[in-house]
Amino acid sequence: MSYRDVASRQVLVWACTAVGARMPVAMAPLALVFLVRERPGGYSLGAALAAAYVIGEIVGAPVLGLRLRPDRARLHLAGGLACGTVGFAVPGLAADAHPAVLCAFAVLAGAAPAAATGALRTLLTAMVPERAAAQALSVESMLMAGVWAVSPAAVAGLALGVAPRVPLLLAAALMASSVAGLWLLPAAWGGDGAGSGRRGGASLLRVLTAAWPVYVTGAASLALLGLAELVLPALLEQRGIGVGWSGPLLAGMAVGGGIGGFVHGLRVWPGLLHTRSVVLMAGVSVCVTAAALSPSAAVIAAALVVGGALQSGAMLTRNLSLREALPPDALAAGYSVMYAAAGAGYAATGSLAGGLLRAVAPSTAMLAGVGLTLVLTGIGWWGEVRARGCSPWGSEGRVVFGEAGGTAVVNGPAAGVKGTGARGVEGGV
Repeated sequence: MSYRDVASRQVLVWACTAVGARMPVAMAPLALVFLVRERPGGYSLGAALAAAYVIGEIVGAPVLGLRLRPDRARLHLAGGLACGTVGFAVPGLAADAHPAVLCAFAVLAGAAPAAATGALRTLLTAMVPERAAAQALSVESMLMAGVWAVSPAAVAGLALGVAPRVPLLLAAALMASSVAGLWLLPAAWGGDGAGSGRRGGASLLRVLTAAWPVYVTGAASLALLGLAELVLPALLEQRGIGVGWSGPLLAGMAVGGGIGGFVHGLRVWPGLLHTRSVVLMAGVSVCVTAAALSPSAAVIAAALVVGGALQSGAMLTRNLSLREALPPDALAAGYSVMYAAAGAGYAATGSLAGGLLRAVAPSTAMLAGVGLTLVLTGIGWWGEVRARGCSPWGSEGRVVFGEAGGTAVVNGPAAGVKGTGARGVEGGV
């Protein structure tokens, strides 16, 4: 297993399409703030528009993900991304519109393409050999880390150097390009869209609900990232460090995430997926705690880079765990639910920290957020341990992968059936 297994022209086309679909998402909140900041009450309005956008994402991802059919993936994604293009373009073209109009299109921009993340991830893993699933997810992680590192600087530079509406118009153009890119990719990733692989006709909602521990830990993982992003400027001010350093420090954390994704895909790692996830989350918590308590800018920078690398690994283990917990036809919907859960975790931790900042020091607010994250991680770990050995879609037992990439299911009623996980329920990554 190596990155050579995912080096192909089709994966390159997928990467360009994914950047077109995902960079507008990374640009949106800051772009909406810059769009209206010069209007009366601009920053408050910008925050409201950004919140409306995030709410659209959180609601749209599971709702549209549940309706996604693997055999009609291209048409579903094209429709959502096209509507998202409109959601970005209208505020850019009509920046002086009534706030209610801007809010409505912000919700549309967040909700309409929200299922694209899960669908494109599923499509990527279907395009590569089964043995290369972990490497494919690592490539996605590196790509998205680059997107999130570049987006804030691009938005600020275009909004301040050209015009406040330009970032949203660029986002619309990028999303439109992703619609065109879909026609260079497979139209579907297999499956009949009618519950193939689910025993006893189990409903999709029931199958997805059974994987709740993975969603909880995924939410905890992104919650820490949100905590660092939202509280960092206040923390730097508390330590007497220039607030302007927050941008480079957050970019360093994103670069750390890319490095972590690359390293994670280089080798097979020991241990069970849910155990490894807890270890990585504990490491991220230590890094955020060190950043909260240190008076040194260098230590804060190092803690954020290492924390970003560990957080990237934690999210990769969550995605691999979801592949093992769900049948192939439910993966896109499962990734969409994970996306919504992660967004909810981000919002919850940010709200907690924002409320605490009114009463306590920024360092204390960060430590409270770490505590909440550890509680969520513990709940998710407990749920996975409790459900261990009983797959919600019927392949109870242990999936074992051979040295040559072959698979077999043993110790269960589905013995001999090929598993869906990248390494197996009890295999390391």
